[in-house]
Amino acid sequence: MKSDPLASDRPAARRVIAIAAAGDDSTVVTSLYQSEGKIYPRSVSGWFSRWRWTLVWATQLLFYGLPWMSVNGRQAVLFDLAARRFYIFNQVLYPQDLIYLTGLLIMSALALFLFTAVAGRLWCGYACPQTVYTEIFLWVERRIEGDRMQRMRLDQGPLSARKLLRKTAKHGIWAAIGLWTGLTFVGYFTPIRELMGEVRTASLGAWELFWVLFYGFATYGNAGWMREQVCKYMCPYARFQSAMFDRDTLIVSYDRLRGEGRGARPRGQSAAALQARGLGDCIDCGLCVQVCPTGIDIRNGLQYECISCSACIDVCNTVMDKMHYRRGLIRYSTPNGLAQGLSVAPMWRRVARPRVLIYTAVLGLVSLAVLGSLLTRAPFKVDVVRDRGTLARMVGQGTIENVYRLQIMNATEQAQTYRLRVEGLEGLQVVSADRVELAAASALWVPVRVQMPPAAIGPGSYPIAFRIDAGQAGDFELFEKSVFVVPR
Repeated sequence: MKSDPLASDRPAARRVIAIAAAGDDSTVVTSLYQSEGKIYPRSVSGWFSRWRWTLVWATQLLFYGLPWMSVNGRQAVLFDLAARRFYIFNQVLYPQDLIYLTGLLIMSALALFLFTAVAGRLWCGYACPQTVYTEIFLWVERRIEGDRMQRMRLDQGPLSARKLLRKTAKHGIWAAIGLWTGLTFVGYFTPIRELMGEVRTASLGAWELFWVLFYGFATYGNAGWMREQVCKYMCPYARFQSAMFDRDTLIVSYDRLRGEGRGARPRGQSAAALQARGLGDCIDCGLCVQVCPTGIDIRNGLQYECISCSACIDVCNTVMDKMHYRRGLIRYSTPNGLAQGLSVAPMWRRVARPRVLIYTAVLGLVSLAVLGSLLTRAPFKVDVVRDRGTLARMVGQGTIENVYRLQIMNATEQAQTYRLRVEGLEGLQVVSADRVELAAASALWVPVRVQMPPAAIGPGSYPIAFRIDAGQAGDFELFEKSVFVVPR
């Protein structure tokens, strides 16, 4: 058996043994996959870190707090799938309002394109749930196990009562955060107070229990165990982000002209002495690698694993301060800015380029259109369906009658009375009840009989319109088209 000469250099690699051709009893061990070691991100503080934690607090207060807010005596944000109604503050939406979801998705996509064109993966580095929960889980880990070196020594050390206690405490808190996250997520679809009552009485429904555990396990697994693997291998955004970059996109950049060559040096050494030794500002401390949550070296240039969290900028600025060097060895810059030595003002002027302005204009127009449509939205909806069992019939004295079914949906949170009328043909009238009372935020199918005097018009199909108004909802009127059939 022949061993792989590189095997000693890759002790953690997974190896596949291939059998040689028949008649040759030798085998060759070939390393096909390189397993990756666990990443231990070092804690960091600075301007960008504070911004990241501000967004962690903002997003989590919003996510965990919204289900507990009340509007008009009910949960402020609730997606009631069973009743097919979606409550978003003062708005009551129905499946027929799917156009607003389409508008929201278009706005989200345009915002993503805009932010990426301006400054790369800002969403990934500051507001993505994977980043947010990884930050939370890492904070728990640091509080219990210590910072980077302490965690590494703990993991490499033998199993002991101290190690077991710390690991159990950490995973217990992680699991609690995951379960609370799962309960909150389900609380957007089942009223959160009812859900907590079911939890206290151990009477959760099967589907509720499934989604609580599923979402809780996903949070625990993704933020506690998989971490950077989600960003590197599961998230598609890292793969197509380069299509939205150009040479005027702000990205986390290492200034090679200023930083190379790297090397250690005592503090206070003169610029002339550094130049004589061929040294730049980078002291090769490696802290920018130690704080990176995906374990890359930003000095090697932009890589798809970089999520633009800016931790390397914060820690490098700290080192520059200690060495009494100018900040910004690692900074947000553009490829053109670095290549041409542009200062901040001209670089930002180039950031406001045509594609960015187009994204901004389209996003603004779509946002205004969606907002305007919501503000001027009808307080009720009507669908007209012809009764297929009775398209047209002759009743007493030769009167012609058509039967319809009207679905009226009250989109307000007050009971309403609706008046039904029909127009479009001479003598056409509603002979069934022409007033409908409907409870708040409810829907009702109403059978409507429409009649016409005999021999008024010849056989055929004629366009008509139902006119529905709600006096208590601001005298708002809706017109729904249909047809009236006169049999032969």
